[in-house]
Amino acid sequence: MGLPSVVIEFKQKAASAVEQGAVGVLALVLKDASVNEVKEYTLFGIEDVPAGLSVENLAYIQQGMIGLPKEVKLVVIPAAAVDYSAALDRLETITFNVVAFPGVKDTEVAALSTWAKTMFTNKERRILAVLPHAAADHPAVINFATDNIEVGAKTYTASQYTARIAGLVAGLPLTVAPTFQTLPEVTNVPKLTKADADAAVKAGKLILFHDGEKVKIARGVTSFLTVTEALGADWKKIKVVRILNKTYHDMKATIEDHYVGKVQNSYMNKLLLISAINAYYEVLEQEGILDPGKNIIDIDLAAQRTYLKSILGAEEVAKMTEQQLKEANTRDQVFLAATQRPLDAIEDVKISVYL
Repeated sequence: MGLPSVVIEFKQKAASAVEQGAVGVLALVLKDASVNEVKEYTLFGIEDVPAGLSVENLAYIQQGMIGLPKEVKLVVIPAAAVDYSAALDRLETITFNVVAFPGVKDTEVAALSTWAKTMFTNKERRILAVLPHAAADHPAVINFATDNIEVGAKTYTASQYTARIAGLVAGLPLTVAPTFQTLPEVTNVPKLTKADADAAVKAGKLILFHDGEKVKIARGVTSFLTVTEALGADWKKIKVVRILNKTYHDMKATIEDHYVGKVQNSYMNKLLLISAINAYYEVLEQEGILDPGKNIIDIDLAAQRTYLKSILGAEEVAKMTEQQLKEANTRDQVFLAATQRPLDAIEDVKISVYL
């Protein structure tokens, strides 16, 4: 009786993923003299902002809301705090997609980069942290690298404008990339030649540029540069990373809520789980988030064979057919392997004109 409810749960999560802006949660961490301990607030509009915050911090919140994320998780720590450790501990207990620390000092960026990497690698939290001048070489960090951002009569550093970038990323649908997204309030940024802009992007920097009429994001890239077998080139693109992060958390949460400790580890129940996840993929394919026909999950025969050798012995496992391997009792272990192909956005168009 477990199949229908789990399939429905996966399909509901897939439907919510179609409009990431409807579920994209922005976290903002601010230092402010109005508090003497860590405070947490959930904001759906400017009317929810707590009283007493500095004018500067109020402006950061307003910047983050321009991008229309579903909600803002605001964490405020004392202005005299020597670091962000208390805020980072609190963030581990909060669900969010993108985080920024507007106004962060250069000396604190490295520690925040390390924290974001740790969240990804060791804490099973796939988040994006927008940090100023953070050459982290990691898909969890967006290296925002434009200073002297003019908004009317005011000029902002990269650190002071991270809330705006993070809010924009959190509010975009999964079908849309940050690349060439305009920031209509920005009146000017430092001029860059095409060569300079290309070099910055290739170095994993998210930059703003003026195209002669308006200011926009050059290309939606993370700070990730060093491709490995575990992390391929797809992890360089913010749009793709957001899809991969979303599907990871959707599957993880649904399995934990509906399977772990609740369902017998039989071959039939494994098939029910596989069917549910494939139904999830199907919805994302229909909505243009995943590439149609290229996303599937099934039992990981190689991993299952290795595990069975450890409990039954290599000689016994060698006698088993493929179907017997699939149906074998794996105690409390489930081994699945998925192929997933997110759709990126059109970013480079080459046209040949013949006369």
